[in-house]
Formats: sequence, structure tokens, C-alpha cells
Amino acid sequence: MPTTTKSYAAQSATTPLEPWNLERRDCKPHDVQIEILYCGVCHSDLHFARNEWGMTIFPVVPGHEIVGKVTAVGDHVKGFKVGDLAGIGCLVDSCRECDNCKEGLEQYCSNGAVFSYNGQERDGSGITYGGYSKSIVCHEDFVLHISEKLDLAATAPLLCAGITTYSPLRHWKVSKGMKVGILGLGGLGHMGVKFAVAMGAEVTMLSHSPSKEKDAKKLGAHKFVLTSDPEQAKAVTGYFDFILDTVSAEHDYNFYLNMLRTNGKMVLVGVPPMPTPIHSTSLIFGRKSLGGSLIGGIPETQEMLDFCAEHNIVSEVEMIRMDQINEAYERMLKGDVRYRFVIDMASF
Repeated sequence: MPTTTKSYAAQSATTPLEPWNLERRDCKPHDVQIEILYCGVCHSDLHFARNEWGMTIFPVVPGHEIVGKVTAVGDHVKGFKVGDLAGIGCLVDSCRECDNCKEGLEQYCSNGAVFSYNGQERDGSGITYGGYSKSIVCHEDFVLHISEKLDLAATAPLLCAGITTYSPLRHWKVSKGMKVGILGLGGLGHMGVKFAVAMGAEVTMLSHSPSKEKDAKKLGAHKFVLTSDPEQAKAVTGYFDFILDTVSAEHDYNFYLNMLRTNGKMVLVGVPPMPTPIHSTSLIFGRKSLGGSLIGGIPETQEMLDFCAEHNIVSEVEMIRMDQINEAYERMLKGDVRYRFVIDMASF
């Protein structure tokens, strides 16, 4: 029989998130049930709650930065036991059969990955509901191990903000001796700084806000460039091997492509609301590349969590109660968070 669990849901695009009881399935043979202890708050949660991308299925229970303890396992589960720390990120299923899935790139599943909320279950049983809830059930293939070395609450945002920045840095082989620029110091950017530093790169924070310099240095950035200062921007023309662009507001890609050296690469993980013109000369002169990256597959996400345990990397977080989520959304829109809200589920 399905189990009723408490959650917070948006019933429409114009109503606040409010308490709502949802039903979770009982554990199937390969399922893991998790008591959610903490859930990070991602900007995409707000987009879905307010249907800003025009694809929300209501009611929606957001949340895809989920950590907690295993409370039950199916009969055939071998990788987890009751009491284990575990996490669930943006993905809860995929086809397992396409080339991308076979390579551990489930986020690019050719037949459509199933996301942690607002996703259609592959067996047609309904819509997925996310981590703004007391418990969740998921196939063990999409559940992640979390080290007891890490602060559990501060680990939650690694399941989205962490893997979103780790994956491109790893894929494009950022390493010792490389000059890396991180554009934007927010939930994504602050993780990009930590990872790039841990990978041995010389890391420069690129920001139009002078107030970000102190935090950037505190996070480990070696340099800071105020991009609104023409002289500082000019000084890094042709300087970087790699730029990770985490900004979701409109901005001129060509301006930053000019900062790449020959064969340099700029990778987008932020999602601005409008298309941005690219001048062909921004790429042709210098054989530069502009790419993009979406979260990461399950193997790489586990690799990232293990990397964090080895290097003692977690997110900078501000804890909130579940009933503060609507206020947190408004603060997030103003950039008033350093650098990720995390919901304490004990506050239900």
C-alpha cells in the first residue's frame, strides 16, 4: 500500500507553496526508501513552482538536492542497507538502454531521463514528486552514497549545484597549471571556485559586483576581476584556458570569449532567459570553443561526492524551516543568499 508523507507543494503558478500530503509507493524489489533530513533549494525549483518554463504539472513538489537516511530497502537491493546515509539528485530513472545511459550519462538519456520532480514515471504510474517532503522512494541505481565525513546539510546542494559545476570541469580536464575563470559567484559559482581550486588550477573570480571579492578570496579564488571595470577586463584579454559561466541573467558571451587564450573553452551551466548573439569572430580568431553542460550522470555524481569527501568540500549554506520556503524564494530572486538555502526537514 502507498504511504502518505508530508510535503510542501505549489498547486498553481500563482499560489504559494503550502502543506500537502502525497503518496509514496512501497518499496519494490530494487527500491530504496529514504527519510529526507535536508533538501537544498535550487533556482529551478522556483522556475517550476511558478511555471516560468511553461512545463509544470501541478501540484508540484520541488526539490532535487536530497539527503537523508535509508529506512527501508527492497528484497533485491544490495548496495544499501537501513541506516546508511544516502542522497538523490536531479535524476530518478532513465531508459538504461541508449548509448548515453550505457556510458553513465543518464542526464542525456535519448529516450528521456526521469527527473526527481515534475517527471513522468517510465511505467506510467504517475508524476514524480521531489524533496520538499519527509520521505522518498527511488530505484537503487539512482541513489547515491554519502560519506559520514561530510556535514550532511551542507552536502545537499552538491546533488545539483555541485555536480553541475564538477562535471564540466572534469570533462574538459581542468588540472594543475591551467588558468580558470569562474563567471558569477552564486550557488553554482561558489562550488565552481572550490572544485577548480581543488583540481589545482589558478582560479579567478569574474564578477561585476565589487562586494564579491572578499567572499571569492575566502572560498579560495586566487584572483578577482571586476568585469565592470574596463581596465581590469582588458588585463585578462586572451588569459584563460577555461571559463565556467554560471550566470543565468542576460550577458554578452562575446565579452568573455575575448578573455580566452588560443584553444580556450567557455562552458555554460547558467540558463539566461533569452538567446544571446554570438559573433563568429569571437570563436574563429583563436580557435575557441563555446559549450554547455547539464548536471552529471550517476557514476560521475558519485565520483563528485567521493571527491568532496577526500577534499572536505561542501556548500556554503543557510538553513531554513520548511515554512520559510516562500520567503526564501523572494530572497533568492534578490540574490540574498550565501550561497544556498537548505531546508531542515525536522522543521515539519
